[in-house]
Amino acid sequence: MAGKQVEIKEAENHRDLRAFINFPFSLYKNNAHWVPALRSDDLNTFRSDRNPAFEFCRAKFWLAYQDGRVVGRVAGIINQRHIEKWQQRYARFGWMDFVDDRAVSRALLETAEKWARENGLEALHGPLGFTDLDREGMLVEGFDEMGTLATYYNFPYYMDHMQEAGYLKDTDWVEYEIQIPEKPQEKIVRLAEIVMRRNNLRLLTFNKTKNMLRYADAVFDVLDETYSHLYGVTPLDQKQVDAYIKQYFGFISPDFVPVVVDKEDNLIAFGIALPSLSDALRKARGRVLPFGFIHLLKALHVNDKGDLYLVAVKHAYQGKGVNAILISRMIEVFNSFGIRSVESNPELEDNLHVQAQWKHFDHRQHKKRRVFIKHLT
Repeated sequence: MAGKQVEIKEAENHRDLRAFINFPFSLYKNNAHWVPALRSDDLNTFRSDRNPAFEFCRAKFWLAYQDGRVVGRVAGIINQRHIEKWQQRYARFGWMDFVDDRAVSRALLETAEKWARENGLEALHGPLGFTDLDREGMLVEGFDEMGTLATYYNFPYYMDHMQEAGYLKDTDWVEYEIQIPEKPQEKIVRLAEIVMRRNNLRLLTFNKTKNMLRYADAVFDVLDETYSHLYGVTPLDQKQVDAYIKQYFGFISPDFVPVVVDKEDNLIAFGIALPSLSDALRKARGRVLPFGFIHLLKALHVNDKGDLYLVAVKHAYQGKGVNAILISRMIEVFNSFGIRSVESNPELEDNLHVQAQWKHFDHRQHKKRRVFIKHLT
């Protein structure tokens, strides 16, 4: 395939966006570790009439063709809130996939770079999404490990292509597999009890989604506060919060969302986990209908693997052991569902406070992913 002419075409209509979404399904069809996103979620993300992020972001979606066949894709994003908050005139690239042909990856990157320059920007970095809740980071270690709903998977050759195109490391995330003890850990249980008593806190658990939804807005308030200093994070507005609640809170099992409140019932910490959907998404081929929902429902009820998605503690309560309350509850829930191991999902490599939590468990650091950057001036 190398040496064939590459044509770059912008995805400008619904048909093109479908081709953009579907390309990875052909690229990774024989790969045992790739986990697709839900196609409907991707379509909602890419459509300006469905994704509130388009109120402060501009985006382009490009497809690469050789001999009339799609061989690559990339999105370019200009996030105005990132530029204003971080004082960095950067554009983002995301959702980048390509066959092992330097001409293809080079054409995609040069197209995104040209667009960034035309808009007066000084660098291109990624893979990143519209917000920190989109998939981000290119896999650079752990290619023989199963992916998750929350992360990209990519072939090992991607990193070589990026480096040859002049891209350097900007930051890395690490990921862990954590073994769940079969019995509650007395040390963590005792610490959780002491922390709640000393700080006049309560652990809330839910058995119905409608009860959990009462705290949904507060969850995003704590998330905004806790994650605000992390790489590339921009604040979420109410429209985005409403969209995420509609998109995700409908299928999150309330058992897996422990919430900690103070004596005035103000939410000060939360965790969100789920049984792993990796195998189910592969079997469903990224579709809920007509039969994909069967695989997803089964995975939510019969599973020995889990995923940790979000854990956040308000700044005023950090360093006081509040995480022990969440961890103690999650171990209890994981055991009740028969979950024996969980994926941490990405944690910034210098976030040692978060990584220190896993020292209490059998664990291994098995994946690493990277944001690359290229300065254009």
